[in-house]
Amino acid sequence: MSRTLPAGLTVTARVPASSANLGPGFDSLGMALGIYDEIEVHSTGSGLTVRVEGEGADEVPWGPSHLVVRAIERGLETAGVWADGLDVVCRNAIPHSRGLGSSASAVVGGLAAGCALAAEFDSELSVDTDLLVQLASEFEGHPDNAAASVLGGIVVSWTETARPGDDADSPERIYRAVRLAAHPRLHPVVLIPEDRSSTAHTRGLLPESVPHCDAAFNVSRAALAVVALSQRPDLLLSATEDRLHQAQRAPALPLTTAWIERLRAAGIAATVSGAGPTVLALGTEPFPAELRDLAVADGLRVVEPGLAEGVRVG
Repeated sequence: MSRTLPAGLTVTARVPASSANLGPGFDSLGMALGIYDEIEVHSTGSGLTVRVEGEGADEVPWGPSHLVVRAIERGLETAGVWADGLDVVCRNAIPHSRGLGSSASAVVGGLAAGCALAAEFDSELSVDTDLLVQLASEFEGHPDNAAASVLGGIVVSWTETARPGDDADSPERIYRAVRLAAHPRLHPVVLIPEDRSSTAHTRGLLPESVPHCDAAFNVSRAALAVVALSQRPDLLLSATEDRLHQAQRAPALPLTTAWIERLRAAGIAATVSGAGPTVLALGTEPFPAELRDLAVADGLRVVEPGLAEGVRVG
């Protein structure tokens, strides 16, 4: 039976943006980036108040259907507690619908805040990061962005199905992730367009099946990416090659595609960030000034966010 939180508890979650795929690691490689949303939650005697500042303030519902609110309630439910009232403030800096994991960040931040409220009430109700990855990935349907926002840094994530003997008609999906030790000189840069992209639309451009040779190509590049990101950044250009999703999405992302080609021609490992339209560039040096000026002239916002730690609650 759920216990009810007292009024007057307060927690704040700070959660990073993320970039998924990193080229060949479709739905498996992710990276936390130093652009942060902040979620402040107070338990109250009754009702629900939601305020949103910054990105998406005029676009998202300010009520119980808000993604952060749903995630907070899921976190409370997981801990076995309830709140008669909540006051929620979302301060958003992560651009929406740009391929920077804004929805995953909202989910991770809300879950972390809900679980932290429960732990404020009873320290024995604290939740570990493995469970946070599972809960957040259940919202998302895949773990790459969510795991990066939970664990921080660079993550390798995967999905397992139910063990033999479980109900084959509705197998449980188990989401897992581990963090890589990133190379100390790794320097991510994002080029963010004003235009937005729908993940559902760009994912719908992908074929149901791919040639064996393309699958083998991506397996080799994804394995190489683990080495390049952690030990050999000189291999990043080759390690970020892809045949499974970027070319297929290119017609819907003309500016993104043009900039990826331009950066790669200049020797910079560039990929689509998630489903786009943001471009992720990976290297060990600051972004060249002349390319920055050209990008700004094309309407791109150039941000050098650095790698981020995972969600933090205080």
